[in-house]
Amino acid sequence: MFDDLIAAVGAEHVCTGDDPAVADLCADEALGVPAGKPAYVVWPADRDEVAAVVRAARAAGASLTARGAGTGLSGAATPDDGAVLVSFARMDRILEIDPADAVAVVQPGVSLADLDAAAGEHGLTYPVHPGETTASVGGTVATNAGGMRAVRYGVTRSHVLGLEAVLADGSVVLTGGKLVKISSGYDVTQLLVGSEGTLALVTEVIVRLHPRLPARRTVLAPFPNAEAVTSAVSAVVASGLGPTICEYLDGPTMRAVCAAADLSLGLPEDLVDADHLLVELAGRRQERVDKDAEELAELLARQGAADVFDLPTGSVRRLVEAREKTFWAIKAAGADEIVDLVVPRSAMATFLARARAAGDAHGSRVLGCGHAGDGNVHLAVFQPDPDRLARTLHDVFAAGTALGGAVSGEHGVGRAKAHHLEEFGDPGALDVVRRVRAALDPEGTLNPGCAVRLSGGR
Repeated sequence: MFDDLIAAVGAEHVCTGDDPAVADLCADEALGVPAGKPAYVVWPADRDEVAAVVRAARAAGASLTARGAGTGLSGAATPDDGAVLVSFARMDRILEIDPADAVAVVQPGVSLADLDAAAGEHGLTYPVHPGETTASVGGTVATNAGGMRAVRYGVTRSHVLGLEAVLADGSVVLTGGKLVKISSGYDVTQLLVGSEGTLALVTEVIVRLHPRLPARRTVLAPFPNAEAVTSAVSAVVASGLGPTICEYLDGPTMRAVCAAADLSLGLPEDLVDADHLLVELAGRRQERVDKDAEELAELLARQGAADVFDLPTGSVRRLVEAREKTFWAIKAAGADEIVDLVVPRSAMATFLARARAAGDAHGSRVLGCGHAGDGNVHLAVFQPDPDRLARTLHDVFAAGTALGGAVSGEHGVGRAKAHHLEEFGDPGALDVVRRVRAALDPEGTLNPGCAVRLSGGR
């Protein structure tokens, strides 16, 4: 196989898994998924090289795992031992920014930051910001990543219009296009979005862009408890104000975020440990946004906010950046696991209470924040004992799914949560997914062990 991989991408773009230089490529940021040891790591430069790599691995009976920037939190980019790890770092070109159709065509290794900057030159933006702008477009397509702005713009699948991808047999498929809408049979584009490299390796992406909104106002409102925050969020969403950000942070998380950013918001000490709601409004004209911000402040006060703080621009930027990097702050604080779940927005407070109770039952500390506007909750669990940690996580996922939720809202399933999906997912739906996966990859070579497994544990 080594010679075939060299023929596919060139000797300088292949190395063995024993090479110390690739150690950092063998895992993503998931805390509970150990690094794998691939047989080979390859860096293809285009679609044809990817197809040649897939064919070489298939002929040798080796599995393949695709890797973007490695910023994921589910273990989806972690290869099996003996696999071929396909890094898309060389496929990092922005092929086209089309302002007339408000779309971009990019290779999967393009970073979110680079795509947004290129769009910005045309007065446009790519609004998917899952907390790490070095994340690759391909990686976010694989996991259907979301982020703080999903309450207004939706998650990745809301923006993907078309794909080029290599299937498990090395053949190439083209889906969608520069189309505002399409109703031509099955939506293969959306089938591949969120499939975590188990159905195909994406080699090109067409994404929707949006107008860049220059006017902004952001408020921070402390509430007495999570139930009050949940009620306020429902009121904000129903108001028609269209927030760009609508975030929940409990007191300990707010302290950790501010400490990590060396940021003081000047809150009264008795409000620092409250449950906080951070809301940002954006628009084309500052005077209109200012008027909406006044209405928002009045609404939050009626909903029981202890106060409403209109944050200055500099503090807003630092707080939002710090919130987007909460993972790093919590990781530095010693969290043993960080997970995301999604529940109905109205059930978020109930879920948080049950998640903390699950932690208490097993001697674990559970902290929470989340995208309150869409019910996506991020939890940090502090429990060094592996057995107690496993029991805590089981009960947390049981609590979320019992409320009508799902095991992931934006980080994907990967290897970290595959067993939780097996236990708590709908059996009928999981069977459908297995049939699709078996049809496209009957030998189970694409990212085995990730997301929904085939029979035999693949």
